[in-house]
Amino acid sequence: MTASEALVTFRGVQKTYDGTSLVVRDLNLDIQRGEFLSLLGPSGSGKTTTLMMLAGFESPTAGEICLNGQPITRTPPHKRNFGMVFQNYALFPHMTVAENIAYPLHVRKLPRAELEAKVKRALEMVQMDTMGMRYPAQMSGGQQQRVALARALVFDPQLVLMDEPLGALDKQLREHMQIELKALHRRLGVTFVYVTHDQAEALTMSDRVAVFNDGRIQQIDRVDRLYETPVNRFVANFVGDNAVLQAKVHATNGDTCDVVLPSGERLQGINVNRAGVGDAVQCSVRPERIELAEAARPNTVSGTVMDIIYFGDHLRLRCKLPSEAEVMVKLALGHRAVPTPGHRVHLHAPPQHMRVYL
Repeated sequence: MTASEALVTFRGVQKTYDGTSLVVRDLNLDIQRGEFLSLLGPSGSGKTTTLMMLAGFESPTAGEICLNGQPITRTPPHKRNFGMVFQNYALFPHMTVAENIAYPLHVRKLPRAELEAKVKRALEMVQMDTMGMRYPAQMSGGQQQRVALARALVFDPQLVLMDEPLGALDKQLREHMQIELKALHRRLGVTFVYVTHDQAEALTMSDRVAVFNDGRIQQIDRVDRLYETPVNRFVANFVGDNAVLQAKVHATNGDTCDVVLPSGERLQGINVNRAGVGDAVQCSVRPERIELAEAARPNTVSGTVMDIIYFGDHLRLRCKLPSEAEVMVKLALGHRAVPTPGHRVHLHAPPQHMRVYL
């Protein structure tokens, strides 16, 4: 999709609060019409500031934000026509559920009949059509979150912005709401921009994820590509679990390279950042990609099982290598031969799944 077809574009956007340190640096981003885009990153990475600039609650220090090709950098929040859902729900306690949902329509001075029809539709959308006369204090956190979502959707916005909206919910309810939100997005086709620091949440719900760190987007990609092919150390370590080994490059061969571990063992992997011979590198492989080998073979390291951890749907072996590095290995339940603690094992990392980063 070209920039002209994108719903929202950020071009050269920067933000500083003190005039010296940049919270967001030279941000160029296209948000596609109808997509579910998550902004993922640790605290202070710039993701929430980016969302607040898009909402109009913060102004960029430099650069331009456009909606449908038209600049909105100086358009006030109430004229952008975006739905917004916050972590604390921000419901009016003295209003009923129906009154809370109707509030954006009152502000827009809709005729009463149209207003009531839209509120009814919004309540049905979030499966709360029998709860319109309740007050927020009479509802659970998950129900309040649905009301906040219905209020954000009731006026048919072209964009819905969400800032950690499920952060206050317990794990089981949060996972249930993730599935509901994704299904709702598919049904409505509205563009969602979602801020989270929870990597699993971002992978579960999104079409694409933009990973932020230090005010910059480190990688923006489809969720499967983000997980399988991280472009640098930060993304590899922040998104998903990783077995990490320190090594030095021994030889390079096009897109691959051979590395030597401190123990002298040699491995081959994908040379992501074009490391050269002698460079100190980090080798990363997902725990579920590591295989228990019968004996030493190419791309194998030896280790000792320190611990076996039961996760319900899988087992994890905590293994220590001769270099003192620790590696987690994920095994499916029912694996034919699970070693016991103290057992020596051979760990095979397929070269196509080992990524080498400068």
